[in-house]
Amino acid sequence: MPPDDTLDQLVRATDGPQPWRRASHVAFGSCVAWIVHVLGPHSPSARWLCGAALAVAFAGDLARLRSPAFNRFIFGTFSALMCPREANRPSLSWFLLGVFAVLWFPDDTAVPSLLVLALADPTASVVGRLWGTHRLGKGTLEGAAAFAMTALLVLTPFIGVSAALLVAIVVASAEVLAGPLDDNVLIPVVTATCLWMVSSGG
Repeated sequence: MPPDDTLDQLVRATDGPQPWRRASHVAFGSCVAWIVHVLGPHSPSARWLCGAALAVAFAGDLARLRSPAFNRFIFGTFSALMCPREANRPSLSWFLLGVFAVLWFPDDTAVPSLLVLALADPTASVVGRLWGTHRLGKGTLEGAAAFAMTALLVLTPFIGVSAALLVAIVVASAEVLAGPLDDNVLIPVVTATCLWMVSSGG
């Protein structure tokens, strides 16, 4: 069996801009949003499908975190899709938990919430890593601004410019100031909550 520091070396190799991880986040998140739209966010089929995917992902993450050899294999094989913090934390489980959670919100909040997760989160990460110079919370001011702008563009067709701007600012602030909470759960849940409040107020 390889020495323990092999995992450390593999983890360090995943640090950096991670372009393939960002691209896969956009592609996978957009695909999930489309599937939810087609099936219907409140349909039993969407909830069963996402729930089953979450269960499989959770089992895989649990097996990886309990087996150093399996963890090394995953980081070595899928290094372009992993990030350092996932060496001792779940990976895909968080994303699918966020997806599953928004399926239980009232009104038509799931699809726009998932699109914000799919598009705004990686945009903020890329901008923050490449051009961010002003630290803000766990990210940068530049990354937060990129998140808010992307969220605004995503949400405007659903709720109009004024409401979209308000929601985008709230979610961008929550994302950058939320501390250790995982973005993949935080972003869709906060977005869905804001959208539900906006629709209820209207």
